Amino acid sequence: MEWFDTWGLTLIVFLPLAGALLLGLLPRDNEDALKGTALVVTLAAFGLSLLMITQYDFGGGSYNTYQFEVNETWIGAINSNYHIGVDGISLPLLVLSTFVMVLSVIYSWNHWEEPYNPKGFLILMLILATGMNGTFVALDLVLFFIFFEVVLLPMYFMIGIWGDRTPRKIPGFSREIETRLYASIKFFLFTLFGSAFMLLGFLALYFRSGEFGDRTFDIIQLTELGGMGAFTGTFAFLVFGAMFLGFAVKVPMWPLHTWLPDAHTAAPTVGSVLLAAILLKLGSYAFIRISIPILPEEAASWAPAIAILAVIGIIYGSLACLAQTDMKRLIAFSSVGHMGFVMLGIATMTDIGINAAIIGMVAHGLITGLLFFLAGSMSHRYHTREMARLGGNMKLMPIMGGILAFTAMASLGLPGLAGFWGEFMALVGSYNPLDGLPLGVFRTSMVLGAIGTVLTAGYMLYMLQKVNLGEPKEEWLDKEFHDVDRFEMTAWVPLIILIVIIGFYPRIVFESTTDTVVSLVDTVFGSEITASLNSGG
Repeated sequence: MEWFDTWGLTLIVFLPLAGALLLGLLPRDNEDALKGTALVVTLAAFGLSLLMITQYDFGGGSYNTYQFEVNETWIGAINSNYHIGVDGISLPLLVLSTFVMVLSVIYSWNHWEEPYNPKGFLILMLILATGMNGTFVALDLVLFFIFFEVVLLPMYFMIGIWGDRTPRKIPGFSREIETRLYASIKFFLFTLFGSAFMLLGFLALYFRSGEFGDRTFDIIQLTELGGMGAFTGTFAFLVFGAMFLGFAVKVPMWPLHTWLPDAHTAAPTVGSVLLAAILLKLGSYAFIRISIPILPEEAASWAPAIAILAVIGIIYGSLACLAQTDMKRLIAFSSVGHMGFVMLGIATMTDIGINAAIIGMVAHGLITGLLFFLAGSMSHRYHTREMARLGGNMKLMPIMGGILAFTAMASLGLPGLAGFWGEFMALVGSYNPLDGLPLGVFRTSMVLGAIGTVLTAGYMLYMLQKVNLGEPKEEWLDKEFHDVDRFEMTAWVPLIILIVIIGFYPRIVFESTTDTVVSLVDTVFGSEITASLNSGG
């Protein structure tokens, strides 16, 4: 389809934005039109992403080669182009983004947070979709930065307007402040802090590229320069460090993670789902798309430190989960641990590890997104997230309790479900990292990561025991609880099916990623870099 080669990716990215503009023209009191328009737009974007899969050449997944590529002059004065494309790494993440957005609109149909304003909330969701989709296809650093930052404002307003209004005491403040205000400001400042350094790194690459020809923000051209050894020494160290701060905040990696539990706890249900399922993937994706191919030597030099921070995140996140009393906050801390496995896989700089990271991102998006859906629905019914008060859920809402048990098992990495592959392969990759990397660091990381999987099982079983098992508390005996409704079931069943399919047939993801990742590792980490690492250079 020639039209799809030219317009397909652009439509996937900007259809949600067009839908947001259309929603702005519709009257606020016409809720059916607002919801229907949002659903049609997100379904159209998802449908186009499925069409993209049918048109994608899975035999052409070589490194630094993109399909459905569009490269048009945008800001000629700085040689920045509207350059987009998709490869085997970005394909599953783009489809995940469009898929989860459809489910979020369906779930929102009958589940709204106060203040009641479907129009405003749906507009923010669609703007968010454009930012997320655009990040996964951008091949120009300016374009990437804009899409990367577009997601900041919609999520800030989602948390700040529709978030948790419970007052909390903040150290250093004389009075209490609503949780939503504290969390939204913290989320904004942390992300903005990281983005400032990331932008400095992008600008440094732009100006240094001028020494080898025309200055450029083009990721493909910068990758080619990186492969030729154009970015080395102190320059490369500082640039990688700047981008590391920007990307690590978004992952988030320990110790830059502290905004995440507060943001998740305060965010409305759909906000938490999108934050966990898609937004956390932007940082780890950026490591694979930008940092590693453009600065390969520096990426290999930083790899042991990244592995150490990743393992600290795995252990710390698990221990923090065991200390939680709030169900939603426990799930939030679990993301720190799960994304630790993603970063551990990336740190190995091997095809096994990077494949583990990508399937780990997809699995985390499906599983933790579903966990936040469940936590939100239970909070709507019980009007509390305190696990000590939620006991006996299996007797009050057996279907919801059963789905919660299934999702918890998937989250702890049970074989046969999607969560298993990312953790298992990250540990396998850590045993034999890139030739020249310190085996002691990575094999110790493998052992500690394996301990983290045991701790993950511990806190997930702890949550199930507290929430699902036992007898319902007296305060709930006189109340009538409605089990899963049709909107919830419609949004959750596709996630359940995919969790099982990927668990038994991970090739559904690896069919896209493997050739591209193998080509990436073979090309970027060639004999010169491994020889340099072996010699201590």
